[in-house]
Amino acid sequence: MSLQKPLMRGLLAKRLRFHVPIAFALSMLAAVGWKYGVTEPRKQAYADFYKHYDAVKEFTGMREAGVFESVRPSGE
Repeated sequence: MSLQKPLMRGLLAKRLRFHVPIAFALSMLAAVGWKYGVTEPRKQAYADFYKHYDAVKEFTGMREAGVFESVRPSGE
């Protein structure tokens, strides 16, 4: 009994017909998972933070703490 010869002709095309749709589907699944698992919660967190953020209040707090060299605290 002899072993069957390997089929080398058209092997790449045969493998690609099988693997390319799987790779495409997995990449789409990863992209959708990243969008709804990472970017949407991140955008929502930024929106929630800046909804109640007061830049003037932060500036006056840093000015009074002496963070800035060009702006003196109001007590001086």
